[in-house]
Amino acid sequence: MIIVCKPSAPEEKIDALTAELNKQGYETHVSKGKMSTIIGLIGDVLKVNKESLEAMDIVEMVQRVSEPYKLASNKFRNVPTVIDVCGNKIGGENFAVIAGPCSVESEEQVVDCAKAIKKAGGTFFRGGAFKPRSSPYVFRGLKEKGIELLLLAKKETGLPIVSEIMSVEHLDYFNDIDIIQVGARNMQNFELLSELGQHTKQPILLKRGLANTIEEWLMSAEYIMSGGNPNVILCERGIRTFETATRNTLDISAVPVLAAATHLPIVVDPSHATGKASLIRPLAKASIAAGCDGLMLEVHPAPEKALCDGAQSITPTHFAEIMKDVKTLCDIENKKL
Repeated sequence: MIIVCKPSAPEEKIDALTAELNKQGYETHVSKGKMSTIIGLIGDVLKVNKESLEAMDIVEMVQRVSEPYKLASNKFRNVPTVIDVCGNKIGGENFAVIAGPCSVESEEQVVDCAKAIKKAGGTFFRGGAFKPRSSPYVFRGLKEKGIELLLLAKKETGLPIVSEIMSVEHLDYFNDIDIIQVGARNMQNFELLSELGQHTKQPILLKRGLANTIEEWLMSAEYIMSGGNPNVILCERGIRTFETATRNTLDISAVPVLAAATHLPIVVDPSHATGKASLIRPLAKASIAAGCDGLMLEVHPAPEKALCDGAQSITPTHFAEIMKDVKTLCDIENKKL
């Protein structure tokens, strides 16, 4: 249930109403917009006297939320969430480009790649330190050393850092990471999601699971948000279908569907979706046209030598070419890069 307060409602009366609802045993989440304040109510709302609430002089409307995801719903927050990371914004009118290698391999690789991405106009640098791999016999990341190298790249370029967490046990290593990524395989690791909600202040980039519906994805976001961290970024990275021409199938339709359902920023990862470097440029352009708030692209100085996912990695030169398209399309879509 949501309670929409009138624009003229005094803050002290809103606070008093929230306190009373908490006293009655309901969990409340307050969202303050430019025009009104919305109180989200979670609990056994069937017992709430809707008419009595609507009769209050500070209440404009009371509406029951039918979706199982409450905090992520557009009904709870009627303006897009904008997440500010070190001055770089994602959401609303703001567009972000997150780029970097699948895996952190060496200091030279990471720093050179970060500098090239910064020069071309990328806004975030990503790299995997802890890597989830299907086989236990392949490279699985430099772990703590990888985190150190990512922070060195940030020091050299000023780009905020994005990296994937694999386990609750690794939380302390991510204290200085700017955006914590939850990968597709962990989208329904509810213990990890709850811990991130309760014990992190950084934004969480939540990738869609390999075979999960949009509703299941939003419910995973709800786990993080209900724990106390409202800063969730959704990342469409392709889903598993019967098609074998690409690694996965990029669900472009998910972008407008999500835009109608949630206020959270939406990023698209065409690299993992296709598994082919040649397909990244057209799908990046299609994603922007569909209305996404950002892209995640895999960039490696020498893809043929990459220890992980070389086939889907583009070179810094190719990345610079794609960034020209991104800037043009952002102008058309009235997005600020």
